Order: sequence, then structure tokens, then C-alpha cells
Amino acid sequence: MVQVGLLLSDVPKSVSPAQQFKDVLRIVDAAQENGFTYIAIGQHFLYGDLRWLQPVPLLARLAAHVEPDVKLVTQIMIAPLYHPVMLAEEIATLDVVTEGRLIFGAGLGYRPEEFDYLGIPFKERAGRFDESLQVMKKLWTEDDVTFEGKYFRLEGVKPHLRPVQDPHPPIWIGAHAMAGVRRAGKYGDAYATPPETPKEEVLERFRVVRDLFAERGKEFGPQPLRRNVLVADTREQAMQEYARVAQGRYLTYMNKGLDVMKGTDLENEFAKAVSGHAVVGDPEQVVAQLTDLVTTLPVDPLLMRPQWPTMDADETIAAIARLGKDVVPSITAIAPNRELT
Repeated sequence: MVQVGLLLSDVPKSVSPAQQFKDVLRIVDAAQENGFTYIAIGQHFLYGDLRWLQPVPLLARLAAHVEPDVKLVTQIMIAPLYHPVMLAEEIATLDVVTEGRLIFGAGLGYRPEEFDYLGIPFKERAGRFDESLQVMKKLWTEDDVTFEGKYFRLEGVKPHLRPVQDPHPPIWIGAHAMAGVRRAGKYGDAYATPPETPKEEVLERFRVVRDLFAERGKEFGPQPLRRNVLVADTREQAMQEYARVAQGRYLTYMNKGLDVMKGTDLENEFAKAVSGHAVVGDPEQVVAQLTDLVTTLPVDPLLMRPQWPTMDADETIAAIARLGKDVVPSITAIAPNRELT
């Protein structure tokens, strides 16, 4: 079956960190009750009026809270902000703590200020990311590691910590730019498509990943796909609600440097601007759109975002319950498509 996952959201700083954590536990419980078997969380640093709980300690705690079949995903960690030795050991430990249920999702990062805060040149992030992926794999799989790169150097070090999963947790690389898609094909185990990517572009990107996998002798299978989803009694109600909860966040993304919606009028023509990627409508329409995605593309799991910073925990739980009643059973009844045309 095609499995479904939940993308947790950042929240306003007006919610205390302690309350945010309590809300996460309630939201995760609701997700499990409604058929979600992946829990994923993103990452940012010094994010202003919004807050992310950091993924490594949070997922370590959730590992003791969720059912044994639930996988935990860092979606995504900003890998170039870390030294690869530190990140390799953090992720290996998290894989141990989650008892092999971890998926390591990583990305390049797009906010120059985050790199400034941590003293890492923004223009070096791609090279650092590529080298980090190489170093981490070595640290997870080799007894004696030597690496000579532009940014990182190790000489005959002996790793003391390996992940539970062999050879390591699956590496999902998220990226908006085609260079990142190629990085996923060259170094990753999957390409985690951003929610804003239209279907025709998803197909193009999957083909790039497939071809680069083939060059490595790696089999291409179903890939994770992220989608923003909202279901209501009618299409009109759903779009009105989606604009209420999400429009401000799209504008924030754009203002913080993420230009995936460049060239669209998010303020005056929001419905038109998001029509190519957001899955919004009545139950029948949402099921039809998602079914089309998972039957015509090789997708598994389907990661859904039902939560936005404008929503409190009760609203989020209600949205998850609606998905669990009206949408999830139809998607999980579908066998994953493994063909890419």
C-alpha cells in the first residue's frame, strides 16, 4: 500500500515551547489514529516570530511515544550548517534510539542569515553539502576513514558509532533547484519532492534521479512526495480555508528567500497561484487528485501537510481526523506504482 505521512509545522513564538511540545504529542497521536505511518519535521535556526523544535532531540523523544511501525523523518535538516563528523554521530545515535526507524532527510538551506549566524559562508553550502554526504557515508560504513576535500579532512580516523540500519538510514535529499535533484541522484537514496513542485516537474525530476541512480548501479523505486492538502465540504470552502491558514505562510517563505513561487501573485490571486500543486477541495476531489499522483508517478510515501502556523492544535487535529476519514483509506488501498515513463 502507499503509506502516508504527516509533515509537522512550525508555530508562532506566542505558543510556549512547552505547549508546542504537548501539542506535538497530541498531533502525533491523532496522526497515528488516522493511518499516518511517517512523522516528519523540518528545521530552521533563529527563525524570528516562528519556532521549530529541533528535529534530533524531538524525534528521539517521539521514538518512545509512537507505535513500532511509525517511521521518523528529518525533513529536512540543513546539512551544510554542521560539521559532518558531528552530524554523522547525531544521526547514527538517533537511528539507534529510534531502533532503526529513522529516515535522514537533508537539504541545502536557502536563508543566508542562518549561515551568517553560524559563521559558514553561504556560497560554500553546496560544496560543503556534497562533501558532508560523502564523509558521513564513510563514517557510517568504514572502520578506518580518510577523506581529503576542500572543506573537510580526516586522516585515518576510527569511527566508534554506527547506525542500526545497514548500511545507514535512508538518505532523502530535498531540493527546489535542479542541482539539488542531481545531488539526490548522485548521493541520496531518494529525492523528497517539495510540496510546491507541479506534477509535470516531479516527473522530470524523477527521471533525472532514476538516470543518476542507474549510473551508480542503484535501483530506482517509489519516491517520497510532499503535498499541501486541505479537504472541506466543498471546493469553495476548502480554498477559502486554505487561503486563511496558508496564504501568509507562502508570503513569509517568499520574504525569507525561498523563490519557488516567483512570478505568481500570492496576494491577489492566491487560488490561481497555488492551483498547480496544492491539493484542495471536497473529499472526492482531494482523493481524485492524490490518487492521480500516486498511480501515475512512483510515489511512496505520500507526505501530507495539514498544519500551518495559523492553526492551533485543535484545528490541526480536526484536519488530520478529516483526512483520516475521507482521504487516507483511499490512498493506502493503492499499491505503489513502480514504473516511471
